[in-house]
Amino acid sequence: MSNLYKDLKSEWGKRAPNLLRCGELLGLFKLEILKAGFLMPREAFNSNPQQKDQLVKSRDVLEIAVEHSITTKDYAAFERYMAQLSMYYYDYDKFLEPSKEMHKMIGLSLLYMLATNRIADFHIALERLPSALLLQDSFIMPVLALENYFMEGRYNKILQAKKSMPSEIYGNFMDMLVQTAREEIASCIEKAYLKMSPKQAAQRLGLRAGGKELLELVKRRHWTLDTEGNYDYASLNTKPKDEIPSNDIATQNLSYATELEKIV
Repeated sequence: MSNLYKDLKSEWGKRAPNLLRCGELLGLFKLEILKAGFLMPREAFNSNPQQKDQLVKSRDVLEIAVEHSITTKDYAAFERYMAQLSMYYYDYDKFLEPSKEMHKMIGLSLLYMLATNRIADFHIALERLPSALLLQDSFIMPVLALENYFMEGRYNKILQAKKSMPSEIYGNFMDMLVQTAREEIASCIEKAYLKMSPKQAAQRLGLRAGGKELLELVKRRHWTLDTEGNYDYASLNTKPKDEIPSNDIATQNLSYATELEKIV
């Protein structure tokens, strides 16, 4: 395990790590973790220095695995690795020194929940964190600000926030959150306006007029141009008229009236 750990740390520490090689080493290391039984219940932990060292190495590898899964856009793996890391952060917190990467990992997890619109899970995760951390930590405070922007409908702030994130690794999830915000903006535009020029729509969405991203959104949301060259939203908000079965209702009412007369 020691050699795998060194190889992985060395490769991941490069300016441009080989992601395929890192994935192979992570797979081998996970097998070693399972064989050695390091994912043990807290009650089975003892103060053996060797065991403690192995747990610290396992935690370090899982933190690398989290960043690797984000870089490769394997978000299912990201969720699995974060679930495993939670044990080290919350169950072994009395036995292990806090990880230097812990707050960044927690911030990433919160941002992922926000980006995937899992607001309930986001608030449940916040309940586990001390208030001092929420008010002072540089990795978590920006995510809380994003959540406030999202809940208040200040989507333009989200579009501007990507450059101010505390770490480059936050960028992938910020792209997801920006996309979610743009969908919300588009939904608001459809409900607030009857029509809008492509240039104005692009400005509100933070996109380039005529650009690929705008055209993809237009296609996805079925926006159409009217004869004046504006996006026509009136048809999107037109609900089909429901036909009322008047004859059936009249027949039922007459039947009820007849039954009431019999009772009286």
